[in-house]
Amino acid sequence: MSVPTTSAAPGSQAALWLSTIAFTACFAVWTIFSIIGVQIKQELGLNESQFGLLVGTPILTGSLIRVLLGVWTDQYGGRVVSLVVMLSAAAATWMLSYAETYPQFLLAALGVGIAGGSFAVGVAYVAKFFPKEKQGTALGVFGAGNVGAAVTKFCAPFVMLAMGWEAVAQVWAVVLAVTGVIFFLLTKDDPDLVRRRKTGEKAEATWMQLSPLKKLQVWRFSLYYFFVFGAFVALSLWLPRYLVGVYSLDIKTAGMIAAAYSIPGSLFRVFGGWLSDKIGARKVMYVTFGVSLIATFILSYPSTSYVIDGIHGPISFRLAIGLTGFTVIAFALGFAMSLGKAAVFKHIPVYYPNHIGSVGGLVGMIGGLGGFVLPIAFGVLNDLTGVWTSCFMLLFLLVAIATAWMHFSIRNMEAKAAASELRKLPQLPEMAALHTDPTGPQAPARAAE
Repeated sequence: MSVPTTSAAPGSQAALWLSTIAFTACFAVWTIFSIIGVQIKQELGLNESQFGLLVGTPILTGSLIRVLLGVWTDQYGGRVVSLVVMLSAAAATWMLSYAETYPQFLLAALGVGIAGGSFAVGVAYVAKFFPKEKQGTALGVFGAGNVGAAVTKFCAPFVMLAMGWEAVAQVWAVVLAVTGVIFFLLTKDDPDLVRRRKTGEKAEATWMQLSPLKKLQVWRFSLYYFFVFGAFVALSLWLPRYLVGVYSLDIKTAGMIAAAYSIPGSLFRVFGGWLSDKIGARKVMYVTFGVSLIATFILSYPSTSYVIDGIHGPISFRLAIGLTGFTVIAFALGFAMSLGKAAVFKHIPVYYPNHIGSVGGLVGMIGGLGGFVLPIAFGVLNDLTGVWTSCFMLLFLLVAIATAWMHFSIRNMEAKAAASELRKLPQLPEMAALHTDPTGPQAPARAAE
C-alpha cells in the first residue's frame, strides 16, 4: 500500500534523473532498427511488409512484458528489475551484430525488445518517490527518455556509415550495459519496498495486482496510449524510410529530419506532465487529440495533380506537402503526442495508487503494441494501396475513435454527477421528475468513468 505524503521521499532526485537517463538508453536501443533496419532491408532485399515486421518486432517484446515487469517492480523494487532488463537487452543487442538471415534478425529483435519493458519499471519506481500533486511532472520528466529515439536517429547514421550497422549494435549494447550498472549502484530502493522490509509485510499477490485490469476505464486509457505512444514509436521507426521514399533523401538527412518529430515528442513530455498537474489531464488530452486530428488529416492527403477545364483551356495545378511543410507539421504532431503521453500517465497514480505497476504496465503494453502493429500496418497499406500517405490515413482514423470515446465517456460521467447532485435536492412533489433515475432507483453510478 502506498503511503500518502506531501513531499518527495529521500533519494527522489537520484531516482528520477538516473531513471530518465536509463530509459533514454533503453529507448535508443529499442528503436535501433529505425536506422540500421534501412541498411538491413537493402542487404536482404526485404519488401515493405517484411521491413515493417522487422522494425516492429522489438516493440512487440517490449510491450508484452510490461505488465509482468510492472508487477515485479511493485513486488521486488525497480533497481533490481531495471538492472536485469538492461543487461538482458544489452546481451541481445550485442548478439544482433552476428545475425545473417531474416529469421535470425527477427529472433535477435525479440531480445532487443526487452529494453522497451523498462518504461513500466520506471513508472512504478519513480512514482513512489513523489506525492500525487507532483507525480505528473515527475513522470513527465521520466517519460522524456523517449528522446532516446532521437539519439539513435542523430548518432546511428554516422556510426553506421563509418563502421557498419554491426558497430551500431555493439556500441549501443555496451552503453546500455554500463548505464544499467551505474543506475543500480547510485539509486535507492523505493519507499514502499523499504517500508515492507522494515515491517515484514509481504508484497501483494500477482493476481491481486492484476485485479484493476478488469475495469473498462483502464482499457480506455490504454487506447489513448495506443495512439499517443504507440503511434509515436511507430512513426519514429517509419519516418526515416518514409522520408527516403517520398522525398528521396539519404539516410543521414532522413534521420535528422525524423528527429524533428522525435525530439518534441519526447522532451515536451515534461511540459505535458507539468501542465497536467496545473490544469488537469482531461484538458490536456483534448488539446492532444484536437491537434492530432488536424495534423494527421493534413498529412494523410496524398500529393495530387489536378486539371481543370478553364475558360481559356485546361488549367493544371498540384497539391503536395513539401519537405519543410512536412517537418513543421510532424513537429506539431510530436508536440501534441508528448502532452498526451504525460496526461495519460497522470491519471494512473491518481486512480490506482496501489496498482501503479500493473495498471501502468497494461497501459504501457497496449501503447507499445501500437508501436509493433502500426509499422506492420504501414507496410501492408503501402503494398496494398501504393500510397505513401496511407499511414497517416490510418492514424487519423485511430485518433478520431479515441477522441469520440473520450468525449462521450466524459459527458456520461458528467451527466451521472449532475444526476447525483439533483438527488440531493429536497424531495418536493413538484421536483419529482428531477429525482427520477431512468436506469432505476438502485442503479449505481460509476464515478470513475
